[in-house]
Amino acid sequence: MNNLSPYLQNKIQLLEKWFSKRKGSIVAFSGGIDSTLVLYLARKFQGKQNAIGVISNSESLKTKDFEMAQDFCKAFDINLEIIKTLELADERYNQNPANRCYFCKEHLFHDLQTIKDKYPEFEVLSGTNYDDLGDYRPGLQAAAKYKVLSPMVDCNLTKEELRQIAKHFELPNWDKPASPCLSSRIPYNHQITREKLQQVEDAENILNDFGFKDVRVRHYGNYGQIEVQKGELEKLLLVEDEIVDKIRNIGFNELKIDKEGLVSGKLNRVLKK
Repeated sequence: MNNLSPYLQNKIQLLEKWFSKRKGSIVAFSGGIDSTLVLYLARKFQGKQNAIGVISNSESLKTKDFEMAQDFCKAFDINLEIIKTLELADERYNQNPANRCYFCKEHLFHDLQTIKDKYPEFEVLSGTNYDDLGDYRPGLQAAAKYKVLSPMVDCNLTKEELRQIAKHFELPNWDKPASPCLSSRIPYNHQITREKLQQVEDAENILNDFGFKDVRVRHYGNYGQIEVQKGELEKLLLVEDEIVDKIRNIGFNELKIDKEGLVSGKLNRVLKK
């Protein structure tokens, strides 16, 4: 374990007090670092029988992330329940309005109630951190509707702080790049389909295979747009032809490289306009 500053040690104590006040937790688990840390701490501070991870194997979750989430729970002896949310069948979601995330989370938290029925004294938790409050996140409204709690918000933990705490506890994904749902690669008001989601996932896997760790492939219908970290653009351009050929084979007619580089939440810029 790496040494933590007194400030972060105090944060861990605050989190321990937060969990110790509650009988048990049902954690909405995605495999990302935020919900991973919440689930780990629930298991650590409340015990195995009182910490339940729940993940939805939906079309918008990368297969890699689903498998990593299962491996994490096996490695840390955590109870995991798998459900299947059907948000893609909901027109409010698949028509991809600006508040798409609300309908996604509404499906998730509604379906989580079946797990809560088994553990009525447990609280439903999310991995929302303090930084998320300053971002555009319609899903927070759904969390409020279903009274979902956020220990990282209540204890004022930022993304960087929770990464450092995850590193301290030697969680394997402490430095894993953010991996938003696949639907976030499709511009608002462009319909979301299984085919598009699969094409995005396959395209990003190709980029990963070429050594690009943090990537996005935006699906604009008639073309795809590749984003890698700004510092890796030169490396990408050296293998551009080979990558483009491989990605075209999975269904993209045309591909563009975004010379600005990867910017998380780039498709939200249209909302500000």
